[in-house]
Amino acid sequence: MKIDILTLFPEMFEPLDYSIVKRAKERELVKINLVNLRDFSTDKYKSVDDHPYGGGAGMIMRIDIIDKAIEKVKTENCKVVLLDAGGKKFNQKIANDFSNEKHLILICGHYEGVDHRVAEHLCDEIISVGDYVLSGGELPAMTVVDSVVRLIPGVLGNSESLVEESFNDNEIEYPQYTRPEEYRGWKVPDILLSGDHKKIKKWREDI
Repeated sequence: MKIDILTLFPEMFEPLDYSIVKRAKERELVKINLVNLRDFSTDKYKSVDDHPYGGGAGMIMRIDIIDKAIEKVKTENCKVVLLDAGGKKFNQKIANDFSNEKHLILICGHYEGVDHRVAEHLCDEIISVGDYVLSGGELPAMTVVDSVVRLIPGVLGNSESLVEESFNDNEIEYPQYTRPEEYRGWKVPDILLSGDHKKIKKWREDI
């Protein structure tokens, strides 16, 4: 899989150089490319935004800048996704769908927003990670990348953990415990120490 991230702040994506995403990149199961939107500006100030038509607070990211960046990296089978608070709520099903794509292009908005023509004409999907406002799309993009990359076949060695983990079939994963069996008087449930796998399975299903 290839993931292009269009952003004003490529330096924010250092967390993608750690843990599971790092291993996936090293094993060439995913290629992540950071695209600096300022590289597509044509003035000496590297401006990427302007005042909104009709007035209003803040600055709006320009469609021409974003369009040039998309044109630079797009492929025939790519899916273009805008990270925006007004988009569809990101969930495990969308993560699974994205993991089957060959090429994702993620657009990180910033400032007061993105020219609406980007959503209307350049994107396949608009995704939100929650009902709150962030300063930009960089953190949502990292959330999407982390949740998608771990679902790519071969990234996680234990396929069983993918089947059982949280939010599959819209259910929260059962509580899990490890050593010590008792700590400060807080005990592991007896059923998990019983060795009776049938009862343990039922307990986990009923919890």
